[in-house]
Amino acid sequence: MAEEVAIRGGAGTAKIRSPLGVIGLGIITLGIYSIFWYYFINREMADLGSSYNTDELGDSPGTSVLAITLGALIIVPPFVSFFKTLKRIEASQERTLGGENIPVVLLFILLFLPLVGLFTIYAMQEGLNKVWAGQQG
Repeated sequence: MAEEVAIRGGAGTAKIRSPLGVIGLGIITLGIYSIFWYYFINREMADLGSSYNTDELGDSPGTSVLAITLGALIIVPPFVSFFKTLKRIEASQERTLGGENIPVVLLFILLFLPLVGLFTIYAMQEGLNKVWAGQQG
């Protein structure tokens, strides 16, 4: 279901995941898989950033997860974390592909709409899949 690829110039690995699989597993596990997925995509982008010697792609995936879980009690942190993650995906695409950027603001707005928000998860994973496929070539 997921193909593991090496991050060029770094010691980390990333996974090319099925976007529908990410959504399906998130629904089946009542959101538990989504928390792990969120951690792993942020860790993969942090590994990519360290291969470029930049923290633009994040440096603490645990903080991102903390913001969307316990931070939800304060209301604001999940919004900030999701927006920053979308910006990291955009920056990852800039670094590896030189373009093909995801529409950050549109996806951020769609994320919080019932059912339509699943499209954002799909687009996030699809955007990362392009980054990791670009790493191979």
